[in-house]
Amino acid sequence: MSFPDPGRRAPVGLDAYLAPGPSSFTDFVTAHAPHLLPSAVPAHGAPGALEVPHGTTIVALVFDGGVVIAGDRRATQGNVIAQRDIEKVFVTDAHSAVGIAGSAGIALEMVRLFTVELEHYEKIEGTTLSLDGKANKLAAMVRANLGAAMQGFVVVPLFAGYDIEAPDPSKAGRIVTYDATGGRYDELLGYHAVGSGSVFAKSALKKRHRVDADLPTTVRTAIEALYDAADDDSATGGPDLTRRLYPIVVSITGPEGAMRRPEAEIAEVVAQVVAGRTENPGG
Repeated sequence: MSFPDPGRRAPVGLDAYLAPGPSSFTDFVTAHAPHLLPSAVPAHGAPGALEVPHGTTIVALVFDGGVVIAGDRRATQGNVIAQRDIEKVFVTDAHSAVGIAGSAGIALEMVRLFTVELEHYEKIEGTTLSLDGKANKLAAMVRANLGAAMQGFVVVPLFAGYDIEAPDPSKAGRIVTYDATGGRYDELLGYHAVGSGSVFAKSALKKRHRVDADLPTTVRTAIEALYDAADDDSATGGPDLTRRLYPIVVSITGPEGAMRRPEAEIAEVVAQVVAGRTENPGG
C-alpha cells in the first residue's frame, strides 16, 4: 500500500490560469500555490537557531533628475563571509529598483516575486502601477514575512523609483523605506541607507550628499558612502580591486529609466575613490 507524500503539492490546473481574477499575481499564488510564496516559512525552530547568509549595506540618493541606489557585494553568515559577490540591488521595472538587506534567501525571493507582480499587473491592466502603488505592494510583501521575521529571518528592502507623474521632473526621484512589520516611510531628506553599515553610510551621506547634484557626482557619493561603511563595519564589503568586485549601482531617470551602471564606469569611479583615500584615508 502506498501513502501520499505530504510534501508534494498538486499542480495548479489549467482552469485556474484561464479563470477571471484579480490583477495581483501574489493573490493568484496565495490562492492556488501558497507554498511557493517567500512568507511560507515553517513556523518552528528557535530564533537564531539557523544561520543563513545576510545581505548588508544599501544606500539610495536623490539627485537632480532622478535617484541612485547602490549596494556592496558581501554576504555574511555569522562571523564568516558567506559570499563575496552577491547582488543586492535589482531593477524591478522600467522606473524602479530595490536593494535588499537582511536574510538573503527570503529577500531574493521577495524581490523576484515583486518584479513578477509589477509585470503581471502591467499585462493585466494595460498600464504600469503608480509609484505609490509599487511601494505599497512591497510593503504588503514585507508584512507577509512578519512570521519569519519574528523567528529572526528579517528582510528590510530599500525602494527607489522615478515618479513619471511628478509635476517637476527634477524632483521625481523618490526613496521609500520599510520596517520589519511592513510599515512604509517616504524619505524626505533625499538619502537613506539600510543594513549593518547603514549608520556609517548615512553619516557619510549627511556630509557629502546634495539633492541638486548631477548623476556622476551622485554615483561617486554613493560609492564613497559604501567605502565609509566598509571601513567601520566588518559585514560590509569594500571594493575588491584584486577580484574586480565593485558595488552595484542603479540609476533611475525619466529618459533612461532604471539602468544598472556599466561595470567599467563603476570601476573607474572606484579607482578614483581608492586613490583619494590613499592620500586622505578619512575622505
